[in-house]
Amino acid sequence: MTSTRWLDNSEQHTWRAYLDATRLLVRALDGQLTHESGISFADYELLVVLSEAPGGRLRMSELADAVTTTRSGVTRATTRLVDAGWVHRVKCDDDKRGMSAELTDAGMAKLADASPGHVAAVRELMFDRLTTEDVASLGQAFDRMRSHITG
Repeated sequence: MTSTRWLDNSEQHTWRAYLDATRLLVRALDGQLTHESGISFADYELLVVLSEAPGGRLRMSELADAVTTTRSGVTRATTRLVDAGWVHRVKCDDDKRGMSAELTDAGMAKLADASPGHVAAVRELMFDRLTTEDVASLGQAFDRMRSHITG
């Protein structure tokens, strides 16, 4: 039987500060987007990912992987975006049973409208609070974590 490697006080503080800051940041960004642009943070993220994909289109499974959610979660979110007219579903070219999500012109316009306020909020809530060294260190640390988790 292996013994548990409990977090020391410094690790416990860092862990809780990370969780709190992440949750508060996502909540604040969701509130900003909802209030100013009428779109949730989760839906905004989907539009961003689609806007960066070739032809504004991704298979549903690729979209789920890109936003680190479940396929059922991205299916529900895509339905909201389809209903809003920002995305439409299309059959995959290489697999007629598969479906892709494709950004519409209205979705691109929504993204363009929401982005300046969102970026300003990200800058104000996160980057304006960090030094250049903090940004580099956090980027490196989160890259290592992501690489370890995703294999």
